Amino acid sequence: MPDYLKLDNSRTSSGWAPRVLLGVLGIVLVIVILVAVQLVRGTPPIKASVVIPNAVTVPGTPPALPWPKHATAAVAIEGVGTLGGVRTGESRSLASVAKLFTAMVVLKQHPLTLGQSGPTITITPADATKYQVDVRDHDSVVKVVAGEHLTELQALEALLIPSADNIARLLANWSDTSHSAFVQAMNSEAASLGLTHTHLAGPSGLNPNSVSTATDLVKAGEAVMANPVLRQIVGMAQVTLPVAGTLYNVDDMLGRDGIVGIKTGSTPAAGGNFVFAANSNVNGNRVTVVGAILGATGVQALQNALDTGAKLASAAARAVREVSAVPAGEAVVSLHAPWGQTVVGRTSGSAPILAVPGQQVSAHVVLEPAVAGGKLHQIKSGQRLGTLELQVRGHTTSLPITASGSISAPSLTYKLERF
Repeated sequence: MPDYLKLDNSRTSSGWAPRVLLGVLGIVLVIVILVAVQLVRGTPPIKASVVIPNAVTVPGTPPALPWPKHATAAVAIEGVGTLGGVRTGESRSLASVAKLFTAMVVLKQHPLTLGQSGPTITITPADATKYQVDVRDHDSVVKVVAGEHLTELQALEALLIPSADNIARLLANWSDTSHSAFVQAMNSEAASLGLTHTHLAGPSGLNPNSVSTATDLVKAGEAVMANPVLRQIVGMAQVTLPVAGTLYNVDDMLGRDGIVGIKTGSTPAAGGNFVFAANSNVNGNRVTVVGAILGATGVQALQNALDTGAKLASAAARAVREVSAVPAGEAVVSLHAPWGQTVVGRTSGSAPILAVPGQQVSAHVVLEPAVAGGKLHQIKSGQRLGTLELQVRGHTTSLPITASGSISAPSLTYKLERF
């Protein structure tokens, strides 16, 4: 064989070896880079999802209250919520219950604090003459004479305790620039309280066009009880005035069945009306029931309204319970790690709240910033995850949420194999 046809094996093997080596090194480099990238790239965080509903129901059977057969009525418990009512969409004439709005406007225009008597109001000859006319018309009035002086506080007491129509008119004319301006202020006050079904036509309630609903009047009653001066007045059984002498509260339920006010009203057209507040004790907690009855009927319509109000107040107070709407250990949050681990965040302990069976309690979860922001890659058992806030009528009770187990950091295998 000619020499030029012979293969030079030494040259061939020596040429391929570096290429193979470079290929292997390249593959190794790629693997190293891939491993480094997998190890260095950020690990996806633990994800948290809320599993508790945004409202929970207090266990038990909702109370059956002794609602009136013909009147409209509504009841609420301060700090707990409404207990409903009957015929709450029906507007009825207010009668002297309208004087609550008169008193609220007077105190807004001429504020008083407890212990203050306020400026002096002088009874004019015209006031004294109108009083005589009111007596002949059999209106609800207190005796006044020309030249008599009443302080603002005394006038408010005469307005709300014996329910004097003539003092309602006197206060309206004294407090504002005109009678019409005062009535407009009464309606503005009702609107500011969110009373969308209330219209006032005069300061005394004698005008049948002064109307409202039981639901609106519960809100008005709560506003009255939130004012220290008005709360004191409506809780007084009697008052002594300069000329009229000692006069007694038309609300003869004061002091009975926990009743602490608020206002009665009655005319042949309106029937018997009663806005009431009553205090009770539930496991050492004071509970205030506020309710309203409009349009009680019967020969003794006002007394029927008073009796019904007392029964409703007692029944509503008995319905309140100190309960744990969410028990200890309730699942609130689910935590899932992409590397296959899951743990549940549960309530730690229980916080009793005042509520009524069947009532809806709003539940709001506030996660710790690290949990909410997706910054956790491991969790220890018992670790604080957030807070469960239970809200009832603006009152909030908080429960801590803690991890019921642990989630370990992602393994090396997960880091290398994840896509």
